[in-house]
Order: sequence, then structure tokens, then C-alpha cells
Amino acid sequence: MAKRPDLSHTQRKIVDRYYAHHDTIQLTKLQELIGELYLAADAKASEKLWKRAETALRAAKVEEVTVARATAARDAKQLAQVVEGLLKR
Repeated sequence: MAKRPDLSHTQRKIVDRYYAHHDTIQLTKLQELIGELYLAADAKASEKLWKRAETALRAAKVEEVTVARATAARDAKQLAQVVEGLLKR
């Protein structure tokens, strides 16, 4: 990360650690979203969760084809398989 004079030394370390573990953070978000998708009660809530899952997949640098396939089907099991594949990497 570039030096930013507006951040203290401690704040810079926090930001650096965040970006160092960004991929792990995104995978954790995806795992949580899968559980929420299984429990989603209505279509409106489910749609919001799928949009969040799509954003998290892109942030995890998953190929666009895989993102489209996993989110178009609206199948939580298929999304779980994609995340499982990411965890094995």
C-alpha cells in the first residue's frame, strides 16, 4: 500500500492486514451467504443475498463465466460447490 500521511502507523498496519487477507475475507462472506440463502424466507430477501453473493464472487476474483453460472441458476448447492472449489485452491 502507498504511504498515506493521513493514517497513523497502527492504522496502516490494519489496512495492510485487511488487504493481505482479502481473499480469505471474501470466502468467509461467501460461506455465510450460502447459509443465509438456505434460510431465506422470501424472494425479496433471497434476491438481495444473490446480488451480494455475485459481488463477493467477483471480489474473490472468480472467472466471470463461473460467476454467471453460479448466480444464474439461483441454486445454493451450486454456489456451495463453487466456494468449495475456491477453498481447495
